[in-house]
Amino acid sequence: MADSKMAVTQWSPEFIKELLPAAEKTALLYHLSYLCLANFPNLERITRSRAVETQLLFGSSDATMLKCILTSENLVQSLFPMLTKAVEKNKAVLAVKFLGKAQVWIKDIIAEVDKIVEKYDLHNKDVALCTSDVIKEKIDTDKKITEQDQELKQTEITLNGLKCELKKVTEELAETEKKINSKIQEIQNFARSITQTSRGLGIFAALVPFIGLLVKSIYDAVHDPKNIARMKALEAELNIFIADKTALKQKQWQLQLKIIDWQMKAAQASFDRSSIPNPIYLNDVQSSLSKIQAILIQLKHFWESVAQMLDYLEKKTFVGEDLIEDLADLKDEFLESIEIAKQAWSSFGEGCKKASVIFKLQTKDSYRFLEVSPSCLSKVEWENEYKCVKERLEKIDPPKSVPVSVEVAICQ
Repeated sequence: MADSKMAVTQWSPEFIKELLPAAEKTALLYHLSYLCLANFPNLERITRSRAVETQLLFGSSDATMLKCILTSENLVQSLFPMLTKAVEKNKAVLAVKFLGKAQVWIKDIIAEVDKIVEKYDLHNKDVALCTSDVIKEKIDTDKKITEQDQELKQTEITLNGLKCELKKVTEELAETEKKINSKIQEIQNFARSITQTSRGLGIFAALVPFIGLLVKSIYDAVHDPKNIARMKALEAELNIFIADKTALKQKQWQLQLKIIDWQMKAAQASFDRSSIPNPIYLNDVQSSLSKIQAILIQLKHFWESVAQMLDYLEKKTFVGEDLIEDLADLKDEFLESIEIAKQAWSSFGEGCKKASVIFKLQTKDSYRFLEVSPSCLSKVEWENEYKCVKERLEKIDPPKSVPVSVEVAICQ
């Protein structure tokens, strides 16, 4: 059923845990960048402009999440009750009609997410240009710093060393995430292959596109020892990668905190010499925006897979004559699958509502720092504001301990 080139996305409301820190970090990192560009009016103006653009982009993201909420509600309140009636009355043609309506809703969402992903891509390029402007002006001002200024030089050497170490850990983390995605893809493909040999599981898989629930249904319904052993082996391999990812995230987190400390020292030393601090925070803004963009791409792939599965359900189940003949035997399984699907999609809709709230809050409150120019702050006020933002950053998304069960991971 699924396109082998499609990225693996197994969604549940757990995705909000990745979206929340990324959105919060974006505003806080903008705040730090803004503070570090005090006394450089041109760069301060450019940074403010990019931050306002991010606010507007988050507003568009909220609109996209609202469409996901409405579609989830339509599935729960319209499609599934209609399918129930069609199955109870043995009216396959009616079911095909309802599934066609759902396909229209989903295609609309896919197009909407495509547009917002493209906006993130263009906006991230604008932020990259802003970073280049800061670097260019920094080079010009740094020429004025004397060779004897060892304190600032040593601070920047330490910072560069930490950044190199962080880069290596981040690359390792990216590779580990690729391995996790690949392994989840393998689990997904294996699970789908099992469902294709069972009409009841095939119906369940089409209505409930969350791999955690699907795997659970396989354990409940399949009794072939070879299939069960293979699934458990795949889960064990995935667990190892998840443990590696958790360890790398913890290491990445500690390095990020150290860099924030040293960045503040560099910023203070730079101000004393009328030099521009290193624009590491703008680089991190780009990373946070890229993270949000990646989550939205996952959202697009998720809806694409839903469209494929509903298409499969329509063509292989309701259009074929075989279901009509077997409907008496399958009716109970079908109706039970619809009830589980209602619960799963309601839960997914609640997750989307939380995402919507996050984007609303970011749009409304998180960029108020732009109302005050950092060049107007006294040295004490500047230091207090910097420390306050740093403390808020430290509280965001500290890595969790290694999961004790892979079941949580494959539901995400």
